[in-house]
Amino acid sequence: MSRIGRLPVIIPESVKVDINGSEVRVKGPKGELVRTFLPEMGIKLEDNQVLVTRSSDAPAQRALHGTTRALLSKHGDWCFHRFHH
Repeated sequence: MSRIGRLPVIIPESVKVDINGSEVRVKGPKGELVRTFLPEMGIKLEDNQVLVTRSSDAPAQRALHGTTRALLSKHGDWCFHRFHH
């Protein structure tokens, strides 16, 4: 399992996450983001944490596992802090 992908994404209390199939909507005090991920990645919300799973150990699935988790983490950060460069 991906070392990054297996880590849960902790969701701050002021951020709301809605998961509808492979579409994830993240809404916080600083904005809202919606993204559709590949259906091969399982995304679920449990105890204020988002968990990402993959359906196989194929190389492409393994690569997407960590990437999907990292993108979800950045979505939550953006909606909570709204980073400016």
